[in-house]
Amino acid sequence: MKRAKKFLALMLAGAMTVSLAACGAAEQTAETTAATTAETTAESVAEETTVEEASNSDTPLVIAADDFSEKFSPFFSNSVPDTNVQAMTQVLLLGNDRAGEIVYNGIEGETKSWNGTDYFYQGASDCTVTENEDGTVLYEFKLRDDLVFSDGEPVTADDVIFTMYVYLDPSYDGATSLYSLPIQGIEEYRSGAEPLWKVLYNNGADNTDFSLYTEEQQKQFFETDLPAAGAAFAQDITDYCVANYADYFDASVSSDVANAMTLWGYGAIEEGVLTAPSGKTWDLATAEPTTAEWWEEILAAYDNDIVTATDTEKANVTFTELLDPSYLNTVETGASADHVTGITKVDDYTVDVLLTEVDATAIYNLGVYITPLHYYGDKSLYDYDNNQFGFVKGDLSSVRAKTTVPMGAGPYKFVKYENKTVYMEANDLYYKGAPKTKNLQWKVTSSPDKTPGVVQGTIDISDPSASKDALAQIAGENSNGEISGDKLTTVLTDTRGYGYIGMNSQNVKVGDDGSSEESKALRKAIATVLSVYRDVVIDSYYGEAASVINYPISNTSWAAPQASDPDYEIAFSKNVDGEPIYTDGMSQEEKEAAALEAALGFFEAAGYTVEDGKVTAAPAGAEMSYEVLIGGSGQGDHPSFGILTAASEALKTIGFDLVVTDLSDSSQLWSATEGGTADLWCAAWQTTIDPDMFQIYHSEGGSAYMYRIYSSELDELVEAGRTNTDQAYRKAIYKEALDFVVDYAVEIPVYQRQDLTLISTERVKVDSICPDMTTYYSYLDEIETVEMN
Repeated sequence: MKRAKKFLALMLAGAMTVSLAACGAAEQTAETTAATTAETTAESVAEETTVEEASNSDTPLVIAADDFSEKFSPFFSNSVPDTNVQAMTQVLLLGNDRAGEIVYNGIEGETKSWNGTDYFYQGASDCTVTENEDGTVLYEFKLRDDLVFSDGEPVTADDVIFTMYVYLDPSYDGATSLYSLPIQGIEEYRSGAEPLWKVLYNNGADNTDFSLYTEEQQKQFFETDLPAAGAAFAQDITDYCVANYADYFDASVSSDVANAMTLWGYGAIEEGVLTAPSGKTWDLATAEPTTAEWWEEILAAYDNDIVTATDTEKANVTFTELLDPSYLNTVETGASADHVTGITKVDDYTVDVLLTEVDATAIYNLGVYITPLHYYGDKSLYDYDNNQFGFVKGDLSSVRAKTTVPMGAGPYKFVKYENKTVYMEANDLYYKGAPKTKNLQWKVTSSPDKTPGVVQGTIDISDPSASKDALAQIAGENSNGEISGDKLTTVLTDTRGYGYIGMNSQNVKVGDDGSSEESKALRKAIATVLSVYRDVVIDSYYGEAASVINYPISNTSWAAPQASDPDYEIAFSKNVDGEPIYTDGMSQEEKEAAALEAALGFFEAAGYTVEDGKVTAAPAGAEMSYEVLIGGSGQGDHPSFGILTAASEALKTIGFDLVVTDLSDSSQLWSATEGGTADLWCAAWQTTIDPDMFQIYHSEGGSAYMYRIYSSELDELVEAGRTNTDQAYRKAIYKEALDFVVDYAVEIPVYQRQDLTLISTERVKVDSICPDMTTYYSYLDEIETVEMN
């Protein structure tokens, strides 16, 4: 049970909006890529740059950004802002066109038509795909020979192989799921390995077998590094409580740790004495608990299961982030191959990848960033013929060390990050030509400031939400009264993603099983009430710039169910008996009343006590109050905010509390969803071109921690959708998977919106911006052509 979540939700029940919270996810999420992934704050920039109107090649192009996590790495970025930054420094092995189709002949380039206009596309390589008679599939990548990194070093096959081996390393814990492809020899390569810290901890401080590590390492870990990381972990929780919940501290107690322990559910203070769950006491007049002592209490509460304890109790940072990176390296605990047999260097510019079977997602997953071996790795450790690939297997310390400072062959070079602004400069060696604009900046900008910032001259390009109010404001700035004119230019494209409200199945559950019918019924009770407000709120916020969706998939995908399909259903529109909740002709008020009635039925099925139309008691393992987190900049500036507040008020009338916490700094959202401390949250997935669901829904997917479904049935559906290239078959399989997720009630589909790119007509040469932007192709894909006036 999440002590912090439970305690804070009870404390804050009745407060519709609370500034900051323990966890959550932002409106735009990296997919993590997905992703997904979501991210705004109104912090001021100390050295704010007002863009001059003078025509000057040194005048920076300033782009609005959401909060950064400072993971500017092609390997470890997992938010949209971080990914946008690192992508400017990188080149992909394969690119795509405006329709989202792969450009297979990148060296000579391809001309493809879009909306009646021909466009020319170049790329880093040519790709040939051969399906063999034995069922294997060969992908051959031929690099162009004029590619160089921004420091002048040539790009070769060795860089591609190094990059792939980083993604495939058993210690790799980033968002990219290249390891999920059926590459020949991948299982043998990744097997028999565990992180060093986990092996040390599981073996214990009294272990005398030093075959996997030294006695000195064991002593250092247990006597110094583990206690230090544990104390830092508890300190992070303390700091979080001080920053966000100091108003709830006992004013008579001076100890921040003691107050944080009580807020986090690790003790109670009576008559100046703090008593912890273990029974240990502190007379606060003479002694205060230390963070080290709190760490011991945390471990004791979970029977020394450090993984579960730190995963559950995390505030901002993960436990492993507090350890020396060397502890993240893996050690061989069993048999393991020294190379992946399916990856072959043919010559200096050619790499083959052999898959053991057809995988429909492979062409997109294999198109990795081509990263420099000499920068992220160690050239002295690269010897292809002897199965050495630029780093010691299981040790990605050299890669992790460069997480905040990216480098590659992309159009821009990273300079620095300071005062919530990323500074970049043009890469004159970029293979498509040096960018027209020498300096590029990404400036953290809150959602409410994304339009005023362009108007006032602090930003050149931004991405405000395409709400009714935003479009009206934009039109009002132009002399022609249109959304594109003499002051501002607007480009609208369908979003490659969708907004949703998520639930962690391991938090919002009955008993100990998040997959039980009772747990599903609890989540359906909440989801039913939330869902009934989607139409009216989204129409009010977006107007024609968005539509309500009923399946957790972007409408831009060919796999998305259509309203004309015979088995299409409105999400959460049936009661506990499977009967329709709503009838034709119902008013909004009647629908809301019907939703509450249906919710009571679900609550009762979940084991709640329902008397006289109210929920009066929760079953074991469940709560009478849950917290939902939303990144609305502390101002309710989020498309789903109205849904939450309306549902919260409605649920109160039947005795149930849904506490809405609006975060002013949504960077906390990333940490919280990763740590699993959120009950419910509002976010949006940024989806991939292919509708593959592995990353989000498969138990081994990089974002599986969001919902924590971990179902073999769902895993099988996701895998089946990958192993066939027939689109009709895949769509049917994915429909089954989507139905499973909706029934599991961990994701409430909310909206499919349009992306709004807002450009300063006065300061940017609008005709230098990529024309005909689409869901799959934006101005960032041709950033090198953008010029300032």
